[in-house]
Amino acid sequence: MTTTGAGATAPLETVAENSPHESPEPTTHGYHKQKDEHLKRLRRIEGQIRGLQRMVDEDVYCIDILTQVSASTKALQSFALQLLEEHLRHCVADAALKGGTEIDAKVEEATKAIGRLLRT
Repeated sequence: MTTTGAGATAPLETVAENSPHESPEPTTHGYHKQKDEHLKRLRRIEGQIRGLQRMVDEDVYCIDILTQVSASTKALQSFALQLLEEHLRHCVADAALKGGTEIDAKVEEATKAIGRLLRT
């Protein structure tokens, strides 16, 4: 769940609900070569978030918590940018090599993803 203000929550978006990329055949994504590194990085970010929970539970000074929130946010943003770069290098570049209208769809998809990242 995500907080939508005043304590209300909304369900998190899921890939299955919002991704036009489901296919019965397995695909290799741009992040495949660094998958282990990405998972390690995400576990580290998860640890930062658990640390935030612990800080709140232990009544740590709010400014110190905000400092850690900022660090966690930057870590997620950095991860997102790395994933975006890999998408551009792999998926968009592949579509460009194939030619046709697929490149337009991939560029539009990447542009929307960048837009979502900028709204944060």
